[in-house]
Amino acid sequence: MSEFYISAIPTAVHWQPTSAAAEAAEVYVRRIFPDPDGTMQEVKVEFHDRIAVIHPGENLERITCPRCRGDISLDWFDALVTLAEGEFDNLDGTMPCCGTVLPLDTLDYDWPCGYARFEIGIRDACRPEYEFTEAELAELGNILGHPVRQILAHF
Repeated sequence: MSEFYISAIPTAVHWQPTSAAAEAAEVYVRRIFPDPDGTMQEVKVEFHDRIAVIHPGENLERITCPRCRGDISLDWFDALVTLAEGEFDNLDGTMPCCGTVLPLDTLDYDWPCGYARFEIGIRDACRPEYEFTEAELAELGNILGHPVRQILAHF
């Protein structure tokens, strides 16, 4: 069975909100993504000790190196993420295409991929408008105290 995730993450990799701001953000997300009977979707707030990969799942189709414009194998990326168990202390990696050391968050991902120490996500959202709107992302950023962006995933 397919699962769909919408994650909102800070635009700065290391940034985390206060607990109170995270709780207020969860209340806001539950209000804008109503669940008619309370069992159809899951809203989850996560503080990560290390930098977590916020992976787009099956949506990820291509990764390109910003230095040489070469393609980076999805298998290479998946092996890197698996080896790190989805979390990193720093994002520097040696690119398989040109040997350049680059932060993973600077690669060009065809379907956005993210890295964060904080995430608020919705699994199998119930509302017809699946994504956050720009206005909702702006308001969520205001509540948290830092701008956010969204990552859409399909597994």
